[in-house]
Amino acid sequence: MNWFEALILGLIQGLTEFLPVSSSGHLELAKALFGEGQVPQESLLFTVLVHGATAMATLLVFRKDVNELLKGLLTFTWNDEAKFVTFIIVSMVPAALVGLLLEDQIESLFGGQITLVGAMLILTGGLLFLADKAKETNKSVSGKNAFLIGIAQAIAILPGISRSGATISSAVLLGIDREKAARFSFLMVVPLILGKMLLDLKDLATGDTTISQGASGPMVLGFIAAFISGVVACRWMIALVKKAQLRSFAYYCFAVGALAVIISLV
Repeated sequence: MNWFEALILGLIQGLTEFLPVSSSGHLELAKALFGEGQVPQESLLFTVLVHGATAMATLLVFRKDVNELLKGLLTFTWNDEAKFVTFIIVSMVPAALVGLLLEDQIESLFGGQITLVGAMLILTGGLLFLADKAKETNKSVSGKNAFLIGIAQAIAILPGISRSGATISSAVLLGIDREKAARFSFLMVVPLILGKMLLDLKDLATGDTTISQGASGPMVLGFIAAFISGVVACRWMIALVKKAQLRSFAYYCFAVGALAVIISLV
């Protein structure tokens, strides 16, 4: 992995983790363009780093919310903060089950499945288009809705389906306030990102973690790029969701998805 590839992949991860255009789909498209020349362990380490960067970006943007949640939990009472954390735990169940039970099947969907990525990007565009037209969005997150949003997050494991797009769109279509939908969507993924990082670190610890000479610098650059672009994208996405301006991303997903399908079939 050279400096340019690390920069581009870091920017893609940071931007598309929050913008509703699928980080996994864009990373698959980028890897198809760059080629799969990286050493597997080196690629896995880079994945851990950029996911850590986006988790840190989320915690930075929502630091006040996280602080309030922690303070509320420390009171050891069934308050709004305790309910919110419970809803986050509920939302994690579908994705955690899918990740643990279908890990091999999911892995087989990655690595050059450009037709699938294109089709799922088109599906993401459809969800965004519907959510942008939603009118009644004044509810708060409930336990039932948290589980349904969690199902959307589990489906978004597929490359090409945007996690933020699927969860925010599902929340808005369920009638949840747009700002609350964005807040819940971004905070609910942090535990999953951290859990996935721990599993990847376990794989690294049991394998050959030696990286090629000169790869550490590009990896650090990728981490920085993912963190900075993640902070910018997260704040931008919150503003766009509040203003119901997701349609432009729907058109983008339609265009890129269609292009990916066409290229893969030619």
